[in-house]
This record gives sequence, structure tokens and C-alpha cells, in this order.
Amino acid sequence: MPGVKMVTMKSRRANRRLAADASLLAVAAAFVLPLAWVVLSALDPHADLRVRVPDGLTFGNFDAVLTDEITFTPLLNSLVLCGGGTLLTVVCAALAAYPLSRFRSRFNRPFLLTVLFATCLPITAIMVPVYALFVRVNLIDTMQGTIFFFAASQLPFAIWLMKNFMDGVPRELEEAAWTDGASAFQSLVRIVLPLMGPGVAVVTVFSFVMMWGNFFVPFMLLLTPDQMPASVSINDFFGNRGTVVYGQLAAFSVIYSTPVILLYVLVARKVGGGFALGGAVKG
Repeated sequence: MPGVKMVTMKSRRANRRLAADASLLAVAAAFVLPLAWVVLSALDPHADLRVRVPDGLTFGNFDAVLTDEITFTPLLNSLVLCGGGTLLTVVCAALAAYPLSRFRSRFNRPFLLTVLFATCLPITAIMVPVYALFVRVNLIDTMQGTIFFFAASQLPFAIWLMKNFMDGVPRELEEAAWTDGASAFQSLVRIVLPLMGPGVAVVTVFSFVMMWGNFFVPFMLLLTPDQMPASVSINDFFGNRGTVVYGQLAAFSVIYSTPVILLYVLVARKVGGGFALGGAVKG
């Protein structure tokens, strides 16, 4: 009966493959349907909560939201907050990860575990003391204060990522630079960071995306409406303007997602290129 067993095994494998494919399709549909609703509703003059192909295409929803008050000012605020926070996060993460990667100390592991614990703290649990502290030091309702907190909230995980990427850069390259008289800071800037470009890109994209979609932090720390980023101003479509205009909400969502998509496209090639350090330590 070997032939019967072989057929049975093939049948089981086929059933398992079909079950796995069906599960993947269900997961894909869960992601695709909301995205399809956003794109289709942005072009639908009679958009509602249903996912459907519009009877007629229109750009009126985009015309309605492309104003300084609704879109341009919040997007500019978001770019300032997230761009400044990302820059500060990447710089501080590189400076913190370098000694953890290059120098051995008995305090490295406890420090990394403390950093890992800090990533587990829910942001809502610390906002009350942070708010009180910002009021005391006159950082409440300021862009720079929000940038500082954005960077501080993303820094623990950014340090972990940066260190892991930095460990992949051969130490021999730095030793050669030290022999030529370079300092540790010069070797970090001129050798390590350029060689770990994909790692820096990953930390940049991760930090920027996490800040870009953050609603709670700017909602708590910023009070002036003119300083609110797009992640907070999108809430105005749900109540402050009366009935929800789904077409305009979808159009704003498309515009709001564009900077993140562009950032990903710009760095995707560099991230996918790998480190290519194999020949750097030969000869």
C-alpha cells in the first residue's frame, strides 16, 4: 500500500497549502479593504462607509481639503515635529549605541535591559507627570518641547536597533583609522555610520513613522490650534464639522499618508542594498 500512503500524504499537503493560502488571503483582505476604501472614497462624490467603485470620479474632495487651515498648516507642523524628533533620535541613538557596541563593560547588559524595559512603558501611563513637568519648565504648548518628548519616547528602541546594526560593522576598519590618528567620534562619523547606512535608514523610517501617526502626545502637549499636527487635526472631521464627510476624510487621509510613503520609497533601495562589507576587510 505505499502508493495509497503517498497519495494520502500528497492530499494532506495540498489541504494544508490551501488552508495556509486561504489564511493569507484573509489577512491580506483585512489590510487591503481599508486601503481600498480610502482610495476609492477620496474620488467618490457620494462616499460612505461602503467599499465600492464610485459611479463617477471627482477631485472635489481634494479641492475641499487643500486649504491652509485644514491641510497645509497641519502637515507643515507634522513635518517640523516629526522631522526634528527623528533627527534628534537618530543622532542620540548613534552616540549612545557606539560605546555599547564598541566597548565592553559590565554595565552594558543592565543598561540595555533598562532601555528595553523603557520601551514597554505605555505612553499613557507617563503623560500626567510629563505634562506636569512641562508646565513647570515652560515647555507646554511649544514645538521644541514636543520634539524633545517625541525623541525621548522613540530613543530606547532606536538605541537597540542602532546597536544591532553597528555590531555588524567590522572593528578592524576603525582600528585602521585610529592608527592614522582619527578619534572615536571621527571614526563613528566617517566610517561606521556611512557603512551602516541601511541601519540608519531603518531607524529613521521607524522613528518618523511612529511619530507621524502619534495622536496622543501632541494632543496633550500642544494647546494652540495653529500648532496642531495633521495626526490631531484629522480628528476635526469627526464631530467639530458636524456630519462626517467621508469623501473629504478619505482625501485628507491620502494626503496625510503621502510623506510617509515618499520617505519609504526614498530609503527602500538603500535598505535593500545590504551592508556589502565582505570586501572591506580583505587585503
